[in-house]
Amino acid sequence: MKRWILLAAILSANSAVSAGVESITVYQNPNCGCCSGWSDYMKSSGFNVTTIKTADVASHKVRLGVPEKLSSCHTAILATSGQIIEGHVPIAAVKKLLAMPEIEGVSAPGMPINSPGMGALDGNLVTLDFKGRKFSRD
Repeated sequence: MKRWILLAAILSANSAVSAGVESITVYQNPNCGCCSGWSDYMKSSGFNVTTIKTADVASHKVRLGVPEKLSSCHTAILATSGQIIEGHVPIAAVKKLLAMPEIEGVSAPGMPINSPGMGALDGNLVTLDFKGRKFSRD
């Protein structure tokens, strides 16, 4: 019986890898509930999320090259591509980002109320790439 359980665990892990489960690391303030809401949203969207709670999120933004004018409350980095997700970016924009490796990062600047972790998407959330150009509308 133990062998079957071990085999099932191995097959399950292999399925996750072959299914292309993306991992992200999120830098967030330990006291921010909306950041945790976005991390939970990404988990429910199938991402493997590692959260690093730090009072110095700003230094990670600088290190990762987040443009100051596009800043939000948390910063995430995609493990496979190194691309940056700044703030409450919806899953559709993240998937688009993954399909466009030439784009360094995408942002939902500030803390928009119509964004994951802040409220329901209403079709009016505009995300921007790191050059300040419109990236998506969700």
